[in-house]
Amino acid sequence: MISFLAKGGILVIPILFCSVIALTIVLERLYQFRKLKIKNPDLPMEIQKALKEQKTNGALSMAENSKGILGKVLREGIKRYGRGKEAIEKALSNAAEREVEELERHLPVLATVGNIAPLLGLLGTVTGMIRAFMVIERLGGRVNASVLAGGIWEAMLTTALGLSVAIPTVVAHNYLVNRVRSFTTTLQNRLNEFLEGIG
Repeated sequence: MISFLAKGGILVIPILFCSVIALTIVLERLYQFRKLKIKNPDLPMEIQKALKEQKTNGALSMAENSKGILGKVLREGIKRYGRGKEAIEKALSNAAEREVEELERHLPVLATVGNIAPLLGLLGTVTGMIRAFMVIERLGGRVNASVLAGGIWEAMLTTALGLSVAIPTVVAHNYLVNRVRSFTTTLQNRLNEFLEGIG
């Protein structure tokens, strides 16, 4: 396999490096996304009830024990309870924004890998074709079909490899982005319910 890939030229190395980066990011993000599931959708209502009963410490404990992003964000709002709805809303918004930014971390790199992998493959093909035609020129055009075909398939190898890296990378990127968007919508809905209940 190594000797086969080596025939694609030096640009095989950065393409393989791109595949390692993409795989690492996808696995790391999937691991981090385990906390996206909101285990207790009624948490905002439960915290509202505790706050109305003046049980601020109890509300904080509920948010901390939830061990999820929703609880983490709500905790920031609970800390501002009593300072007015506007202060709570601002705290929730800032906390939610920080959490979403954390979820989106590395996704731009994944998109970049998906874009440059096929370009590296194309570049490898172009340079390979240049080498093949240089051989033809050196031999004065006296080459048989098998020699020419061999040079061409070796040149095309990098394009195939680049596409093989780019296609799953783009699919994975779109999947992860959609998961973040879906969770962001759900999170915002829960926070709105919380704000309406304390208004």
